[in-house]
Amino acid sequence: MASDIHMPGPVCLIENTNTRLVVNPEALKILSAITQPVVVVAIVGLYRTGKSYLMNKLAGQQKGFSLGSTVQSHTKGIWMWCVPHPKKPNHTLVLLDTEGLGDVEKGDNQNDSWIFALAILLSSTFVYNSMGTINQQAMDQLHYVTELTDKIRAKSSPDANEVEDSADFVSFFPDFVWTLRDFSLELEADGQPISADEYLQISLKLKQGTSPKDKNFNLPRLCIRKFFPKKKCFIFDRPTHRKKLGQLETMHDDELDPEFVQQAADFCSYIFSNSKVKTLSGGIQVNGPRLESLVMTYINAISSGDLPCMENAVLALAQIENSAAVQKAIAHYDQQMSEKVELPTETLQELLDLHMASEKEAIEVFMKNSFKDVDHLFQKELAAHLEKRRDDFYKENMKASSDRCSALLKDIFHSLEEDIKQGVYSKSGGYRLLIQTVQELKKKYLEAPKKGIQSEEVLHAYLSSKESVIDAILQTDQNLTEKEKEIEVQRVKAESAEAAAKMLEEMQKKNQQMMEEKERSYQEHLKQLTEKMEQERAELKAEQERVLALKLKEQAMLLKEGFQNESRHLQREIENLKSNMARSRKRCIIS
Repeated sequence: MASDIHMPGPVCLIENTNTRLVVNPEALKILSAITQPVVVVAIVGLYRTGKSYLMNKLAGQQKGFSLGSTVQSHTKGIWMWCVPHPKKPNHTLVLLDTEGLGDVEKGDNQNDSWIFALAILLSSTFVYNSMGTINQQAMDQLHYVTELTDKIRAKSSPDANEVEDSADFVSFFPDFVWTLRDFSLELEADGQPISADEYLQISLKLKQGTSPKDKNFNLPRLCIRKFFPKKKCFIFDRPTHRKKLGQLETMHDDELDPEFVQQAADFCSYIFSNSKVKTLSGGIQVNGPRLESLVMTYINAISSGDLPCMENAVLALAQIENSAAVQKAIAHYDQQMSEKVELPTETLQELLDLHMASEKEAIEVFMKNSFKDVDHLFQKELAAHLEKRRDDFYKENMKASSDRCSALLKDIFHSLEEDIKQGVYSKSGGYRLLIQTVQELKKKYLEAPKKGIQSEEVLHAYLSSKESVIDAILQTDQNLTEKEKEIEVQRVKAESAEAAAKMLEEMQKKNQQMMEEKERSYQEHLKQLTEKMEQERAELKAEQERVLALKLKEQAMLLKEGFQNESRHLQREIENLKSNMARSRKRCIIS
């Protein structure tokens, strides 16, 4: 589905049934197959305001999302339509159409606020659709925005400096687009023409005063100004005569009001060009499976009576993805080693070099696919897995070498053992002949290729097992004097001791190589972790600076409008943010 998304029409993502919000497994399956980054556009508004028409336009279709030509609202819950992004290659446009707010048929509207909150949490562009002008009635109908502080948490625990949790909303809230339908006013102020964006800015100005009426007037405006990082406005003329509105799905553009057609085209063009990829804290781009995880996390929280929490949702997603990242890294390591390693290797260093190269790539795979690995637990898990695999390869290499050498010795020394059984060397002068034959066969063994790292050890063990037989032949050889026999016994002992010392030295060398490899492994993990943390720190800094700039801009506007109290309140948020920015330090330790 990543490259060729084919959804002939929308499906229900979250069903609002019997006052419960339930996720549709079919929709989750569709999301799970989308590996591309997603641009998520959600639309919310009162029922019967023409939301679905705009969403169908964004989908490039005449029909799809139900328009509902009567007062009965059609969309129940949140419906989803995934289409290839028309302007961004290798991106998917996810359109979310929500049920009409304030539907009199539902009777119980308690889920309206949750639908509103979920649309904000899931989208990268949030479209609020309403009829007519932005007057106090329109603002009153947008009361859901003032309830967000009771519906959404940014952090799982309160801020130590007692700054409101909603201070962080602007860091992860979507861009806000207000679409005004059947707009009949002339866009002007003080006799001068103004743009729709300027009209929105004027409409969001606060009113001086401290009465309950003034507070009710200012609250939704303050929330929109503070929570949403970017605000945009579009106005639409009535598309056709009122009696024909129910036929919009079947009407062609040339049958509609030309102004409306152009306004709809401008709206779509703006959404296609300016709506960003859904991104989480730390610059984490959302794809289908990540959006699926967010949906499940939020709905589970609501169903259990908790508030959807952005921090918890990101951490839950990180748990899933970091666990998968460990498995991907291990799979990559296994594939690389299976392709490159041929056991037994001639030297231990050859095996360790192959391990190190594969481990380096495996760590890169993990770093690419992981995020928010708190206390580096998943990276430590990966390190433990790779260390075990290295040790397993070491043991397999030893066994492969031992098996190869044992088979080789059996083949080379077979004739000698048969001759010993036949008593060929149990005669005068037989010992010298035996030693000569052993040396020749030993030379042949040592010259054989691909014996691996156990060559000396297996040979030493084999010759040691034959010492008693060789000594018996020595002692019964009447061609040798007692003195010569004693000298020969001492020579054999010295040779055996030399071989043992050489093996001990080899063992110590292997241990040293393993210790050096552990250190190299640690340094490689540390190096890649440091690079990733530097990148994450830069992304966090950029994110914090963006939020700071938004808050400073809003504060300047509040001061210019003469709202000192609101400005001081915002100053506390600004100081807290600056303090957090100062505390951001690099921490990079794997123990």
